[in-house]
Amino acid sequence: MSILVTPETKILVQGITGDFGGRHAKLSLDYGTAVVAGVTPGKGGQFFEHGSHRIPIFNSVAEAKAATAATVSAIFVPPPFAGDAIVECVDADLDLAVAITEGIPIKDMVRVKRAMQGKRTRLVGPNCPGIVTPGTGEGSNGGCRIGIAPGYIHKKGHVGVVSRSGTLTYEAVFQLTQKGIGQSTSVGIGGDPVNGTSHLDVIKLFNEDPDTHGIILIGEIGGSAEVEAARWIKDNCKKPVAGFIAGATAPAGRRMGHAGAVIGGAEDTAAAKIAIFKECGIEVAVTPSDMADALIRAAKAKGVTLS
Repeated sequence: MSILVTPETKILVQGITGDFGGRHAKLSLDYGTAVVAGVTPGKGGQFFEHGSHRIPIFNSVAEAKAATAATVSAIFVPPPFAGDAIVECVDADLDLAVAITEGIPIKDMVRVKRAMQGKRTRLVGPNCPGIVTPGTGEGSNGGCRIGIAPGYIHKKGHVGVVSRSGTLTYEAVFQLTQKGIGQSTSVGIGGDPVNGTSHLDVIKLFNEDPDTHGIILIGEIGGSAEVEAARWIKDNCKKPVAGFIAGATAPAGRRMGHAGAVIGGAEDTAAAKIAIFKECGIEVAVTPSDMADALIRAAKAKGVTLS
């Protein structure tokens, strides 16, 4: 099993005719992802071609959904228009919108979050690497890749990975794969201050998935999302969890990388989050290179088999 998406999930790509969106649509097709439609206003009726694939392009998400039964959108739309692209997914009643776009204005995301209230569409991102549910074996073999994560580093298995950082997501996945440990799903939730799906949202999904045997939770300084997830894990999750917090050397009050990575309160420093992780029974990785080993330690302590 997996969370959010499966190899059978039908995907549409908003911005498929752009250089960035088109490039990653091709990589997703190569990975075995069921990309069934593209959406670019004004280019409806054209086709996106890659190898043996001939993907129809539509003027709107609603048209693409009606014609292809797509349920998930990958959004590669430029920042000034990306907020509207997300709202279009909500209006079309898609299951999931994955917004890869970086630099969407905060005021636009506030408007998007308001438009999403009470609606069924889930948002992952923005400014995120996306989601990968690996296919059988390593590399491209019937998996589902939405976004920009390198598919070839993934291996089908039983560990869920959730992270605010794209690079650290890839690092954790690669470490696991190198040790022969596969992943059920990896989810990059993005680092923007106003986003859709949180660490806790993903942790709950992993906790409910019987095929996810262990979890790696990667966070960073700024905000309280990791703390909320850790305290929920302490009270509700019996699966082994390893965690890493980036930004231990960041000076207080200075933005470091992600827009959400600004220390402001007592619990959003790296030291405070690490202390809370330990208090909540999460095995802490001291350095990024220790993430897979930390999960192996946590699994051994609970008598859980990861592979």
